[in-house]
Amino acid sequence: MLHKTIRLDPVEKRPEFDALRREVRAFLAEVGQERNLSRTNWSSFDPEFSRLCGQRGYIGMTWPKRYGGRDASPIQKYVVNEELIAGGAPLGAHWVADRQSGTQILRHATAEVREDILPRIVRGECYFGIGMSEPGSGSDLASVQMKARRGEGGWVLSGRKLWTTNAHRVHYLIALARTSPATEKDRRAGLSQFIVDMSSPGLDVRPVYDLVGNHEFNELTFDDVFVPDSHMLGGEGDGWKLVTGELAFERSGPDRYLSNAQLLLGAADRLSSEASASDVAGLGRLIAHLASLRRMSGSVAGMLDRGLMPNAEAALVKDVGTRFEQEVPEVVRKMLSASRRRGEDDAEFEALTREMILTAPCYTIRGGTTEILRGIIARDLGLR
Repeated sequence: MLHKTIRLDPVEKRPEFDALRREVRAFLAEVGQERNLSRTNWSSFDPEFSRLCGQRGYIGMTWPKRYGGRDASPIQKYVVNEELIAGGAPLGAHWVADRQSGTQILRHATAEVREDILPRIVRGECYFGIGMSEPGSGSDLASVQMKARRGEGGWVLSGRKLWTTNAHRVHYLIALARTSPATEKDRRAGLSQFIVDMSSPGLDVRPVYDLVGNHEFNELTFDDVFVPDSHMLGGEGDGWKLVTGELAFERSGPDRYLSNAQLLLGAADRLSSEASASDVAGLGRLIAHLASLRRMSGSVAGMLDRGLMPNAEAALVKDVGTRFEQEVPEVVRKMLSASRRRGEDDAEFEALTREMILTAPCYTIRGGTTEILRGIIARDLGLR
């Protein structure tokens, strides 16, 4: 039996990519942006910094100039985002809108909605959340139960969403809802996507605190929330096709292996000449893994640049990246234990390490659980 293969070819290096990296670093220095150990980069919410990114043209880079974009390639966008994350920039306000929601709108929304929303995203003034997961559904999006029924001039949404990051601070949510029942042959049928205005009547947002005590997650209750026809993405029943395409953008970027970048960089900065061979080997192994993930993620950006839809490749990046991110805090914890035995003390870095250890379990959930990701990979390889 013949099976497919997954190829992650390297992206051609070009002088303009190095120039773009220097440009981003100069921008961070110009605005006084320094690496901050207490910040988790792409999930840190800072509207003012997002506006600065918008002014510099770092949001919506791949979108057409008519909407404020730069007609840049996905590889150029990858370069900018990697530099911003590595530089410790707080990107959380505009991140979801730039990474996936805006592209969904560009491809599947009405002309009226594109003209209204996309320029505001590009300026760093309009923020989005993801309305996929539900209580009891986890990563099984085909089991979504939130209903959307026809109303006068639009749709009326009823149900709940869970783990909606920054829903208490964003302007819009792209929500997946059931517009008709699933069929016996295909339980993924009957799903549609909607752009929901977060100021809509009937929408209740309640905080969900993580183990560290941070409030990023939320539970949302939709009690007959009205969404106009113009705010449906694509056509009725297109939801599954749209959401799986969206996840290719969500799963493959540098944020999927650099969530705790400041912890890894901080550990490298603090590796003393007295470090043990095991500490050096542990950090070296992480850096080698990081180099491999950069190659894989960059390859996916190259595939997107060629107009491909690398669902399996993106799932692979997310799966391997998750394991890498969960290994980083444990390796650093062992390094800190050795440092304390030598009488060294770094309270700020130890606090960050504790926070990353508590945060690490969520990496295997967001963007799809390990089981879901490996199922996607196996299906694409023809193994199931």
